[in-house]
Amino acid sequence: MSVYEILSNYHKELWSGLKVTLQLCGFVYPIGIILGSLIGIARHKWKIVAGIPGFVFSLIISSTPILVFLFWLHYPLQFMLQIVVDPFITSAIALSVVMTVIVSEQVRHALNDFPTQYLLSARACGLTTKQIVIKIQLPMIFRQMLPNLLFAMVTVLQATLFTSMIGLNEIFRVAQQINSDIYQPVQIYTALAIFFIGVCAVLNILAFWLKSRLKWSFSEV
Repeated sequence: MSVYEILSNYHKELWSGLKVTLQLCGFVYPIGIILGSLIGIARHKWKIVAGIPGFVFSLIISSTPILVFLFWLHYPLQFMLQIVVDPFITSAIALSVVMTVIVSEQVRHALNDFPTQYLLSARACGLTTKQIVIKIQLPMIFRQMLPNLLFAMVTVLQATLFTSMIGLNEIFRVAQQINSDIYQPVQIYTALAIFFIGVCAVLNILAFWLKSRLKWSFSEV
């Protein structure tokens, strides 16, 4: 059976798995970006109260393999709490935490490196704090962070494959189920690889293009 025949015969199953993957990313990306930005700002502003706990938490999460973290949330934690949580929710929480940690680190670094000359010049021109944040800080920091944010999104998209290990019917688990029926691993996993290469390569190329296009550093100021 060719790759085309597999896609043609099992397109409904593959589409259902792809929808779960996309839904998962649809939850994780906005949660991670919003929470990560708020935590990054808090860590920059309150270096003792928020900075130290944030650093410790970030160190723990970044030192823990995503698969181990996911399993810990799904098995030991739920066993200790005597609860059963849907694998989709567990996966969304685990990946949101990972994305939040990545984004918060990026925001904190961007704020720490932000040149005070801009702030002093803006205040000398009579801009209010709100105007400085909206018209100067946010656009510059967004420009600084955008390429790395795309890399983070690719990392999370690839990490969704781990969620199949706790029973979530995302695209990788669906591919495994199809393979168990027809045993065509070369064709099935080749099609899956092509899908991820197609999506991730576009995001990576876009990130590299933006990085070169927006090549600029606070250190140049």
